[in-house]
Amino acid sequence: MKYEKINNLVGWLLAALTTAVYIATADRYTSWWDTGEFIASAYKLQIVHQPGAPLFLMIQNVFSNLAWGDVTRIAFFMNVGAAVCSGLTILFLFWTITALARKVVVKKQQDMEQGQVLPIMLAGLIGAGAYAFTDSFWYSAVESEVYAMSSLCTAVVFWLVLKWDRRADEPGADRWLLLIMYIMGLSIGVHLLNLLTIPALALLVYFRKSGKAFTVKGIVATLFVGMGILAFILWGVIQYLIRFAAKFDLFFVNTLGLGFGTGVLVFALLLIGGLVYGLHYSIKKQRPLLNSALLAVCLLLFGYASFAMIVIRAYADPSLNNNAPDNVYSFLGYLSREQYASEPLFKGPAFDARVVDAEYSKTYKKGSSTYEEMSGTPSYSYDKEMLLPRVYSEKHQEYYRAYLGLKPGESPSFADNLRFLFSYQLSDMYGRYFMWNFVGRENDKQQYANNINGNWLSGVSALDVMRLSGEGDLSADMHVNPARNTYYYLPLLIGILGMLWHFRKDRKQAAIVGLLFFFTGIAIVLYLNQTPMQPRERDYAYAGSFYAFSIWIGFGALATADFLRRKMSMSAATLSAGLVCAAAAPVLLFCENVDDHDRSERDFARQVAHNYLNSCEPNAILFTYADNDTFPLWYAQEVEGVRKDVRVVNVSYLASHWYVKQLKNKVNEAAPVDTSIAAEKLAQGVRDYLPYIDKGIEEAVDLDMLMTFLLSDNPTNKVAMQDGSFINYLPAKHIKMPVDKESVLANKVVPAGWKKNVVDEMDWTYDANHMTRAEIALLGILKTNNWKRPIYFTNYTPDDKMAGLSKYLVDEGLVKKLMPVAGVPHDQHESLVNLEKLYEHARGNLDWGNYGKQGFVDVDSRNYMTNFVLPQIYERTTQLLKAAGEWEKAKEVALVAASILPQRVYDAEEAYHYGEIVDTLYKVKETTLANHIVDRHVRFLDDNLPYQMALARDQPQALDVRSIQFGMAALERYRSIVDNRGNAKRYAYVDQVYKQYRDRFFAE
Repeated sequence: MKYEKINNLVGWLLAALTTAVYIATADRYTSWWDTGEFIASAYKLQIVHQPGAPLFLMIQNVFSNLAWGDVTRIAFFMNVGAAVCSGLTILFLFWTITALARKVVVKKQQDMEQGQVLPIMLAGLIGAGAYAFTDSFWYSAVESEVYAMSSLCTAVVFWLVLKWDRRADEPGADRWLLLIMYIMGLSIGVHLLNLLTIPALALLVYFRKSGKAFTVKGIVATLFVGMGILAFILWGVIQYLIRFAAKFDLFFVNTLGLGFGTGVLVFALLLIGGLVYGLHYSIKKQRPLLNSALLAVCLLLFGYASFAMIVIRAYADPSLNNNAPDNVYSFLGYLSREQYASEPLFKGPAFDARVVDAEYSKTYKKGSSTYEEMSGTPSYSYDKEMLLPRVYSEKHQEYYRAYLGLKPGESPSFADNLRFLFSYQLSDMYGRYFMWNFVGRENDKQQYANNINGNWLSGVSALDVMRLSGEGDLSADMHVNPARNTYYYLPLLIGILGMLWHFRKDRKQAAIVGLLFFFTGIAIVLYLNQTPMQPRERDYAYAGSFYAFSIWIGFGALATADFLRRKMSMSAATLSAGLVCAAAAPVLLFCENVDDHDRSERDFARQVAHNYLNSCEPNAILFTYADNDTFPLWYAQEVEGVRKDVRVVNVSYLASHWYVKQLKNKVNEAAPVDTSIAAEKLAQGVRDYLPYIDKGIEEAVDLDMLMTFLLSDNPTNKVAMQDGSFINYLPAKHIKMPVDKESVLANKVVPAGWKKNVVDEMDWTYDANHMTRAEIALLGILKTNNWKRPIYFTNYTPDDKMAGLSKYLVDEGLVKKLMPVAGVPHDQHESLVNLEKLYEHARGNLDWGNYGKQGFVDVDSRNYMTNFVLPQIYERTTQLLKAAGEWEKAKEVALVAASILPQRVYDAEEAYHYGEIVDTLYKVKETTLANHIVDRHVRFLDDNLPYQMALARDQPQALDVRSIQFGMAALERYRSIVDNRGNAKRYAYVDQVYKQYRDRFFAE
């Protein structure tokens, strides 16, 4: 069989195998973070967050049709779409490795020999197979996110440039380079990470064109050209092309008085005409380089044209219409991510710098008949600036000080800045992720302000103990945690061996792989310039560099075979090297990672969304706050059609003018949300920020009067700024609002037994020193609604996002309902509680799906359960029911709580919160079940507290105080509870464990 057929067959078999694994382990529904938004938007072709992913959405929409109308299967088939893209990525990686290996193994002008095919195939299988089951890639391969498709784009363009490399001397070979430019254009509609391959591709083209005549000067010049092409696409094509179109439209609309979009059309015609003329000229004058460059631009623009979907669908104003980019200026803002703060790259402030000047750019917004001028993004000047700023975020200054050892009031030096770059951004934010994938991972908990979680480790105890405190005192439970993956340095060592061997055999090709590794890893670290305390780990952003390193893992098999060939025959050496490297890389990675990457049983995010929506009364307004209490709800409503009468309003988005405007739209079956505020009052650039200025008003200000003042255009109701402009301000924080009791009672806002608790007037204190459009809109909704629709906030929403209304929010479990009441039963002073609703929800209205049945629970689901569900629903409900003497009801709730216990214990916080459940179970004579929970949790604490003791001894600054506090509090709880049960043996064990660790942790 010819080499090409073998190469194709083996590649497709590997792709089919890995795709099957991804499909088998894929999420069956939505998961956390952005997937809910992407699935909902792909299903109905809606607009996701900036800067958009139109091609991804359209392709995922195709996969959604495989569900054949079963809305509960749509998410799964979109996840299958990610799995297919990931399997194809492995196919192209395999072909990339075999192409590179062939250049090394088979000398130029030499026919391939019989024994050379096997080592090349083994290199491809081992390298691509290893990457297939790495931690970061597998994570993205099983969910409907952009990163799987983005990886495919990267794999395709790198493979295509190798196809060109083999055919560069043939007529018409440059068509492969043109195809690369088309894929680049398409990839913009997925994610921009693929563009970072351009410098590596440029270097490969240079090496091929120059042959042996390459020079250092030529290499440097080529890299600058590559980065110039990258800059041309990132800024010239993606943004400035639209900026020019916007300028044309501004002239045609504002100056010539023509309709919106006329200038864009003229610009498009001129652009097309210019390209056509340029192509004609290049052919006529026989300028092949110019012809190729113009064709490349044309194909790039063809691919980029997928963004037309954004404007077209935005104009239709769908339910999810982020930034509403339906005109050229809003589209430009969408592409440039103006909604998000940008990080300084080359020059910027230190974290303790003060703003000394602000210069606002000029931009435009769409008016009724013309574009209206407005202030754009401000550019600040600071009293302390430095080159390559890394410690720039004011809100993270305490973390910077602790990390760098700076004293209070001490400013960071440039050396501190570089230290943070190398030790945190390059080491913790990249090196740690790299080691996760090729050495091992401690657990799936996020690393925050200390380094006790989320570390990399190898499984080689002697080496791990030297690096990580407490490793010598791990419990048996911690060793068998599915999220603890140990590879014993083997994939890393094979990759390093392959890299060294590759540089020795073919420095040019190895340099190209190295450049790909740099630009998709370290260069991204420098460009993103991320702050500490990210909401989640960001390893997925660097998967391209892990891809590049996996090429060298494949070459590691060739290097091993080359070494063994000195000791044995060629065939024996090849087979031995293949078996050893396969076992040490792809097989080991698969075996270690499969248990915590299998999502086939997960449904918790979906169930949380259902429970949120089903906790609301009909036609409710539900305020959410962050990704994980918003995106799953969008998925549930838009895809599965769950409780479409509930209007979900994200308070973070309320600060945006387009979102406030969209409140007036009917969404699905949910009625519009009325603020009674004229659109121009909260338009773009109007009342973005209102400072609090104390005017000495001591008495409460009526909300209606306050809103009139805040929305006034009278200069006497504004404050002058340094530039001479006037802005509105907040003059008082103490607010009151009369309550329409008739409306409250008619709409059954409060429980029947609370009618006498309805207040005549609500009064509260606004708890921030400024207002934004979000708080104004929220207060407008409150004033206008007049209790006609029930208003809820998720339990995830922080108090500072509630405009000070928390004293009137009644806890009902997952949601808090706004009620104008005071002095209600079960008033816990900290918050109001509707016990009957809590009981109804806890008894069985809430469905947690497979949470208690699956073999491994992911960290996001665990955190949600232990931080919100257990304490706010089951623990609180049983406690209040017992206090009210409702023992039978308390028993029901306790049994439900016991039924959702996960298969294994993950943290001390769970043990603590189940204390109230255990106490209830003992008191209602469910002794066997109570004993089981006590034994389970005390054994866990007894096994895990020695690790905390080791940390206290070896690394007190990294001590997990929270775990110790919850663990000791849980032991104290169980000791008190079991003491009253008359179970001497069990009490003696709990008492012994409690006293042992109390004396060690809290000894004077």
